Amino acid sequence: MPERPLHVPATLLGNALLTVRSRRIINSNRELQEPGLEAASGDIICCRLRLKYEEEHLLLDLVERGVILIPSATSQLASRSKTFQARILAPFMIPHTRVIYDIHGLLETVSLYGRNNIEKVVLKHDRKNAGLGIHLFRDIEDVYTQAANNVLPFPFVLQPFVEGSRDVRVIIIGTYIEAYERSNPDNFRNNLHCGGNADPVSLSPEQLDFCRRIMERGGFPYAHLDLMLTGDNETYLAEINLRGGIRGAAIDPGSYRDKVRALENRLLEAVVSERE
Repeated sequence: MPERPLHVPATLLGNALLTVRSRRIINSNRELQEPGLEAASGDIICCRLRLKYEEEHLLLDLVERGVILIPSATSQLASRSKTFQARILAPFMIPHTRVIYDIHGLLETVSLYGRNNIEKVVLKHDRKNAGLGIHLFRDIEDVYTQAANNVLPFPFVLQPFVEGSRDVRVIIIGTYIEAYERSNPDNFRNNLHCGGNADPVSLSPEQLDFCRRIMERGGFPYAHLDLMLTGDNETYLAEINLRGGIRGAAIDPGSYRDKVRALENRLLEAVVSERE
């Protein structure tokens, strides 16, 4: 389906700090950081915020003060934190996915996994990407031993390991949708960064609806979703991000950036129209 033409008022275009009546529209991180230009209630920030580690609390401050964020604060935080996205999107993930914040929570999960005969487990560090923060353990007792000895830093995500599952990356930007399967015969990490291969696949209507529901719950206007397809034909969310690598995708970097910016401008236009 072709994307509809983008009609954005002239005052919404460009990279300058613009004014629409009493509302400010901020299109870049540079403008947001200029002295004396703190965002106020009703202002719109139409870009992803470049925040340092532990600066994410500013997202809450902006929302509490009535600043409108495109993309949403929830999607931006979920893209930065695997533990946060697992907390809010666990119903879409493999059963018994748990976020571990301390040794007491880990002990509870040891018992949970024992009751459910779960042996191999996957651990995901909170802030690492490209497959570099994913570890496979023989059982959860190995995780407990390392965490109790301060080898593993909290927090982290724990999930049962699913033998023989498939890894499908889905890119959704408005009406643009593509999916490709990532596989690695030499490593359980299927990320292309870790040596994986990519082949295009087609999503079923049910899988596409599943992706849309995940995006709606997390407030994602566009997304990279990594799906886990199990041997018994179940589909689960592995991870989601506003941005991700497009190595292996059909779309080129320039077209990708153009589509994201066009979608953000359409959302901006809709927000401004609602408030006029």
